[in-house]
Amino acid sequence: MLDLAPALPEVLAFRADEPTIVKARPANASSGRDGKKLRVAIVHYWLVSMRGGEKVVEELCRMFPDADIFTLVCNRDRLSAFLQARNIHTSFLQKIPGAQRHYTKMLPLMPFALEHFDLQDYDLVLSSESGPAKGVITRADALHICYCHSPMRYIWDQFHVYRHGLSWPGRALMTATAPILRAWDVTTATRVDAFVANSAYVANRIRRFYDREAAVIHPPVAVDDFTIGSGRGDFYLYAGQLTAYKRPDIAVRACSETGRKLVVIGEGEQEASLKSIAGPTVQFLGHQPFPILRDHLSRCRALLFPGVEDFGILPVEAMASGRPVLAFDAGGARETVSSSTVGFRFARQTPEALLDAIEAFERVEDDMDGSLIREHAAQFSSATFRNRLTAFIEQQLSAHFGGSDASIAPFAGQRAGAN
Repeated sequence: MLDLAPALPEVLAFRADEPTIVKARPANASSGRDGKKLRVAIVHYWLVSMRGGEKVVEELCRMFPDADIFTLVCNRDRLSAFLQARNIHTSFLQKIPGAQRHYTKMLPLMPFALEHFDLQDYDLVLSSESGPAKGVITRADALHICYCHSPMRYIWDQFHVYRHGLSWPGRALMTATAPILRAWDVTTATRVDAFVANSAYVANRIRRFYDREAAVIHPPVAVDDFTIGSGRGDFYLYAGQLTAYKRPDIAVRACSETGRKLVVIGEGEQEASLKSIAGPTVQFLGHQPFPILRDHLSRCRALLFPGVEDFGILPVEAMASGRPVLAFDAGGARETVSSSTVGFRFARQTPEALLDAIEAFERVEDDMDGSLIREHAAQFSSATFRNRLTAFIEQQLSAHFGGSDASIAPFAGQRAGAN
């Protein structure tokens, strides 16, 4: 993991172990080389929904309002109005019928599509990696920084989970192509000048799979979109996709067995099986719009988070609502649910271990301070993300272009800390 503190003098930089205060240089010029305006490309794997990765792309576009976006497949109707207004280039996969729904089945074609993007006019390339994105070919003297949400799960540590969920033709194709894709994925890591990971957990996976170090800059969370509720309900909350790796079954079983009220917000392939094991105290609301989710986050006793996420934005949103989190002790939860002031972590992915955490929480529930929980969440704000990433990119630009004036002008003239 790269240590940013010695190189950057007064942005609030949160590392996995402790906060460090550093000071950012003023972002004034927009010059990348020889005094010319820096040309920036943002590469994202696919733009078909608005989730955590797409929120990062939004922030990158605020930092570089003139940047062009390159993505494999795009569904503009499912993007925010802000992203819809950007200049978005798609690959040849976009022309395949059904690509906007079945893009994941085109994984073997994605390396070819990425390498067809012509990025020769760009001085700075920012790739947003979770599916393949970092594999683009840049100009020899360009700077390529990869913000990595996760190395591709489906060809690395989650390969067998994804493979078992496919039909036999899909399993056969994945078995045949995965070794080639892994070799390509490792090779293309050398095309990146600097990695940024969204958590220490992901930084460790980057080191394991790519043998590269990565700075840790947590992703942006819109903490100001959440408020502490005026009252507390009598229910626990599970929210998110109802899919196997997120382990919603643990929350459903724990609450069903003890008669505790649980509200489940989300949909997915496990919905029917979860309903079959749920007791009468478990309520399934399906997919809900943001105002409904925000309301439940502000009123729940605690958010139950039994899965493993690379970072996990939802726990931070719960804490921004002043509510504690009971999370499995793995992944990004170790960095967000970091003390008993804001919640508890349980060591095993079992209903029994979650129940132990629930009972420990209930013994101190009335003493937990919602304002302190929200204060903890503020360190993951969008403004903090922009400040830290701005300082990191300036540092890399300066080193890459030989100490020339490589400062950037983020946020179209606004202060770097503005929301």
